[in-house]
Amino acid sequence: MKVYTTKEEISKRIKALKTQNKSIGFVATMGALHQGHLALVKRSLVDNEVVAVSIFVNPTQFNNQKDLVKYPRTLERDVSLLKSVSENKIFVFAPTVETIYNGNTTSECFDYDGLEYEMEGKFRQGHFDGVGTIVKRLLEIIQPDKAYFGEKDFQQLQIIKKLAEKHHLSSEIIGCKIHREKSGLAMSSRNERLKENYKDEAPFIYKTLKAAKDKFGTKSANKVIEWVIKQFAKNELLELEYFIIADEQTLKPVQRKSNKKTYRAFIAVYADDIRLIDNIALN
Repeated sequence: MKVYTTKEEISKRIKALKTQNKSIGFVATMGALHQGHLALVKRSLVDNEVVAVSIFVNPTQFNNQKDLVKYPRTLERDVSLLKSVSENKIFVFAPTVETIYNGNTTSECFDYDGLEYEMEGKFRQGHFDGVGTIVKRLLEIIQPDKAYFGEKDFQQLQIIKKLAEKHHLSSEIIGCKIHREKSGLAMSSRNERLKENYKDEAPFIYKTLKAAKDKFGTKSANKVIEWVIKQFAKNELLELEYFIIADEQTLKPVQRKSNKKTYRAFIAVYADDIRLIDNIALN
């Protein structure tokens, strides 16, 4: 499996593939790959002849520098996992920070029509400028026909779709369902850092989301929110940061339910010092 580290190398490969009219899929990652990432890669292989996977820990989307330092770098293991999916149809782009940012490690500023100010945007100021900066640059380098992103980061998915639309990027952005552990916990690289007792308790998040979905069928959004807050208040290990029911398209919190709109519940929880996010479609 070929691993490219420079823009010149990867651009040469992309040009050759375009000349052969090969369809290119793309999965952007920060490494520390797990089965959730591999599910995106497998989906991309179904739709495309070749798949590019980027492995790059992007400094501009970390609000907490300690998190950036702690983030695992496991390139050799990641490449081995990708080889287990396909040795010939996948190639890797693993650039350095210098390659991506040319000595200017700062984010561009983006307007996502307000999507960036909801939920994660309220708690992680500037985060989506960092996301937009790296995704836009990677899409411009890789030039994929289709790019695949998981619905675990649903707000990010909607923002990337808006980014592609507003900046006239040619790639089709495709969302893929959340890949979960057997316990129901949404797969994340952060799960590996959970202490055993927190790992045992973390499935409570998805269990609560499923119960909230059931209640949303008969109760108001405010009643469901109040119920979820009470459930986490009784939990001794998990600390609720937010639980929001929002319109899937605008990400605005629901005021009054409408049969013409689709809603999704979003949650962020601290398990000790590790922040976990999840979401569930409600209708």
